[in-house]
Amino acid sequence: MSSTAYALTDSWTMTRRELARWGRRPAAVVVNLVFPVMLLLMFGYLIGGGRGVDGDYLDYLLPGMLALSMAFGLEGTMIAVTQDMNKGVVDRFRSMPMADGAVLVGRAAADMLQSVLGLTVLLAVAAALGWRTHAGPAAFLGAVGLLLLLRFAMLWAGIQLALVAGRPEMVQAVQILVWPFGFLSTVFAVPGSMPGWLATVVRWNPISHTAEAVRHLFGVPGAESGHAAAAVLWPLALLAVFFPLAVRRFARLSR
Repeated sequence: MSSTAYALTDSWTMTRRELARWGRRPAAVVVNLVFPVMLLLMFGYLIGGGRGVDGDYLDYLLPGMLALSMAFGLEGTMIAVTQDMNKGVVDRFRSMPMADGAVLVGRAAADMLQSVLGLTVLLAVAAALGWRTHAGPAAFLGAVGLLLLLRFAMLWAGIQLALVAGRPEMVQAVQILVWPFGFLSTVFAVPGSMPGWLATVVRWNPISHTAEAVRHLFGVPGAESGHAAAAVLWPLALLAVFFPLAVRRFARLSR
């Protein structure tokens, strides 16, 4: 069997290990699924918002919430990585004929499966609230692809930060950094309604580019075009930086 086949087999074994954790910690899985739904209902119907938004606010809000949900909920993966490092689990894996990085890839694969489930739940709730996409199947799948690409990039950034933090209790402090990054975006309001300096920051945010690209692909009336390239390039740039950093640091720490 080739080294690539060994790596894929080992990664799938680690993915099944992470999926087994879901059965032991169902509450954490439910919280990750429910939290974006709570934000959607809160900002869409309780707090309100959408300064400068023309048309149906739910049409504008949902793509932003989908993008924001890709940045949130990383702490589960981050804590799992630090726990494996601190409890000696990785040391036992290293004593086996296992491909380097299979533990991280398995954890990332399980997280991506949960992200797909989270997107499905959020879209189902939006449909129950009356939301309907204006896009065809190809555009809809393209939007989902951009969302998952953003999640994959954010995930590896989170894994690297978790390895730097080193301990589960430090993950919460690191996770707080996601909040300003997530909310300084076009998720809830258009940049034109903001002060000039703030609008500039918001427009550069990778979450904003993904949100705007998804709005355009969903056919939201008045959605800006021209964000698709940035919605691809930003996550790829993050992956180019954080993926090799995470793999190298994990290999160094697990020796």
